[in-house]
Amino acid sequence: MSTDEQPLAPYDGILLLSFGGPEKPEDVLPFLRTVTAGKNIPDERLEQVGEHYYGFGGRSPINDQNRALIAALRAELDRREIDTPVIWGNRNFTPFTAEALAEAGQRGMRRLVTVVTSAYSSYSSCRQYREDLAAASESVAAGGTVIEIDKVRPYSNHPGFARTNTRLVTEAVRGVLREGVDPGAVRLLFVTHSIPTAMDDTSGPGDEDGNAYARQHLALGAAITDEVNATLDTDLGGELVFCSRSGPPSQPWLEPDVNDRLEELAADGAAVVVCAPIGFVSDHMEVVYDLDTEAAATAQRLGLRLVRVPTVGVDPEFVSGLVDLVLERAAQARGEDPPVPAWPGPAAMPSVCAPGCCPNLREARPALCGRD
Repeated sequence: MSTDEQPLAPYDGILLLSFGGPEKPEDVLPFLRTVTAGKNIPDERLEQVGEHYYGFGGRSPINDQNRALIAALRAELDRREIDTPVIWGNRNFTPFTAEALAEAGQRGMRRLVTVVTSAYSSYSSCRQYREDLAAASESVAAGGTVIEIDKVRPYSNHPGFARTNTRLVTEAVRGVLREGVDPGAVRLLFVTHSIPTAMDDTSGPGDEDGNAYARQHLALGAAITDEVNATLDTDLGGELVFCSRSGPPSQPWLEPDVNDRLEELAADGAAVVVCAPIGFVSDHMEVVYDLDTEAAATAQRLGLRLVRVPTVGVDPEFVSGLVDLVLERAAQARGEDPPVPAWPGPAAMPSVCAPGCCPNLREARPALCGRD
């Protein structure tokens, strides 16, 4: 079959791989046990964390968002006359990755291209998914089904993700300025999930630089800020802040926390803070709780107006970019050398991870989609 007839050859399926989340209150504790497996966290502590979910009816928004993303991908694939099926798997809750691979095998799929719902390079946002794929693949192979699995590259600087975020931030700032707010009283914060500093230090392709996780966010935030200022004739300064810190207080994590920075901005005379969650693909719990609930409460207490920028979600430009990424990966799998667009720089990350990329600092585990 020619690539004109099947543009995603050699792939016969697309796997959307995500974090997962509970669907109902009874799911919350089992979900959190899976997330924290091997860390010896007592159920009493997990129940405290679970209050975030119970406050939303025990249901994470991430699952419905992934269903919507699958539907949007299906529509874009159909628009391009690509009939390759899309399946869904999660690292931490049903449908687990092994369940997704079992479904793929039952449907006759033998080579998948994976899209992870995380755009950046780190152990938790890349290699841990690769480890999950390896374990699930081994489980399915034990039943007699062998499925070859590749993934698209980390896409923080793919135009589909980066340009969509830029447009959304620009629209949010424009809306504030149209209300007559003094630009000098507006601050711009880019928010992402905090990770341990040791994980950030070793994130990336195993070169001497490290810190790919933070560097990728900083690069995108700087590019967005430049575009906003050029488009709106402003002089805003963007900053990277973090949310969702966990772990023992003695363990260093990336800072500053978004709430701490809001305190400082209020003391510095800010009136409006535009908060852009560029570290997240959709409005899941870290967004609706950590930002829309906790940070919003902090801002209200401080007399700040907090304007939260939408995540890329199912924005058509982003969804189209994801389809471009799987087409790019398919061309590479066929031995071709397709264009690999990247904005902003540095250059795009490879689709096949380098040895030592984003290592597991606790224990070495098998991982797919890489050279180690």
